[in-house]
This record gives sequence, C-alpha cells and structure tokens, in this order.
Amino acid sequence: MILGIKPTVDFAFKKIFGSPQNVAALMGLLNAILSLKNPIVSVEILNPFSYQEFAESKLIVLDVRCRDSTGRYLNVEMQVSVIAGLIQRLTYYACSMHVEQLSMGDSYASLAPSISICLLSHVLFPGSTQAHHSFEMRDQQSGLKLDNAIEVHTVELTKYNLEEGTISQASKLEQWAFLLLRAQDYDAATLKRLLPGIEFETAIETIEVISEKTEDKQMYDQREKAQRDYEWALSGAREEGREEGREEGREEGREEGREEGEQLGMEKGKLAGKIQLLQELLGDTVSSDTDLQELGSEALTARLTGLQQRLRDRQA
Repeated sequence: MILGIKPTVDFAFKKIFGSPQNVAALMGLLNAILSLKNPIVSVEILNPFSYQEFAESKLIVLDVRCRDSTGRYLNVEMQVSVIAGLIQRLTYYACSMHVEQLSMGDSYASLAPSISICLLSHVLFPGSTQAHHSFEMRDQQSGLKLDNAIEVHTVELTKYNLEEGTISQASKLEQWAFLLLRAQDYDAATLKRLLPGIEFETAIETIEVISEKTEDKQMYDQREKAQRDYEWALSGAREEGREEGREEGREEGREEGREEGEQLGMEKGKLAGKIQLLQELLGDTVSSDTDLQELGSEALTARLTGLQQRLRDRQA
C-alpha cells in the first residue's frame, strides 16, 4: 500500500526525527549532513515529540533540538517555504544554543559547538547549484576556523538527484533527500529496498505507523491542511503585494517619475502584504489595504519588524 505520508509535513517530520525511540533516524540524518571525522553515536533529544505540541500550535512546528555525546548542541528543522530573514533566524538559533550552554560560574572553555541545520523543499540560493552549504566562523584571509563555535547548514533538497534507479548508490544525504521528498509515493517495502540501513528503516517504519494509526493520520491530515493554508496565504500575500506595488507605483510615478515610483510602490506593497500575513498568523486584526497604504516605508518597515519579532518569540 502506498504510504501517502509526506515527511516534510511538520507532524510527520517531528515524529520521525524527534521521537526518542527513533534516535537512529536522527543520527543518520545528522551524520549525513555534517560528515564528521568522528560520527555521532548517541543523541539526547531536548524537545521530544508530543501530541500536545501539535494540538495546541497554530504554527508550523518543524525543529528538533538535541545534544550529542560530545556535548555538541544541534537544531535541525524542515522548511517548506523560503521566508524573509531565514538565514538570520538560523544564526540566531545557533547563537541562542551557544549562550544557553553556560550557567552562572561556568567557564567559556567548556562551550561546545552549536549547529543550526535547515532542510528546505524549495531553493534558497538560486544562483548556486550547490545543495548543501556550510557556514562557519573562519578568518577570511587564512581560512583558519574557530573550533567549538557556531555553524549554520542549509540543505536544498530539490537540488539533489532523486532518480529511483540510482538512489541506492547515491550519497547518504541524497538518500535522505529522496525519502523526505518522495516517501509518499511508495510502499514501505519498496522504500526499504531502495534505502537500506537501520536509520532509514526506523524512519520508514514511523511513516508507516502514521499512515495506519487513526490518531496519527488525523493529526497528520490536520497539519498538512494547516501547511497548505499557510503556503496559500503566503503566496497570496506575495501576489497581493506585487499587485498593490504595481498600482501604487503608477500613482507615485506620476509625481516622481515612473521608474522611481514603481520601485517605491512595489516595495511598499510587499511590506503591506507581509504585514497582513503575519497579523493573520499571529491572530491580530488584519490592517486594511487603505490603512497600510497611508503609511510611509519607514513606518511599514518598523511595523513588520515588530511582527516578525513576535513570531520568532512564539516559535522559540
């Protein structure tokens, strides 16, 4: 039977990689991404999967925080959209993990690496064919790296080769990309044949449980719908922003010149669309187009920054 479960949906992703009994899957994913000289052999999940987390949350919850046996702190998340400030947020999470390691009186020398990892089902860097980017603290001239510091990894899954005929010989990271993007199209037995290994077997069996267990399937369907609604709202806000920008740009262009006016109007339209989307996600009263159009770019930017901070605080 075809599984029909997308591992990129937050409920499925968190249950696969955030359940303590599934540490083999989490370690397999982390080792495939980090390619460490000494692979991770054990992890402690710091925010384990729970049904209550999804029952109470209106937002997309996709991060798994853990600590490995060497003391490294890691945060891995799945993003189905490329949102504004994503890289900055990943850096902020890594910095937060670094700060949280120390208690009063602890030595700075005890700090372990803090690693933030983001898997994406969309392209983040369109100008690059490279799928996995690793950002570290290095000297620009010598290349000298600061050890036990902060790292940010991005993995654009769609840039990998996802051909069924060659996936069994592909790298572990390519195989994980295949599972995350294609699992819903296969039955469990076929996936296990294509992706051998205890780490994949653990993930596939969890996906199978979600597809068969009534409580899990209902929660999965609910979260998949929430994810579709979020994507729809985000897409609609972007299109609305573009349309408002074109219209306002024409108005501004009559007074300040077409080229300058269209650019300014488009920017204000984008800001307005983002503000309305964040207000909807946060449960605030959504400002009307008229009210937002009366504000200047600086006022719109300030309002957007405040809403983004509230959303980050809620997700933290």
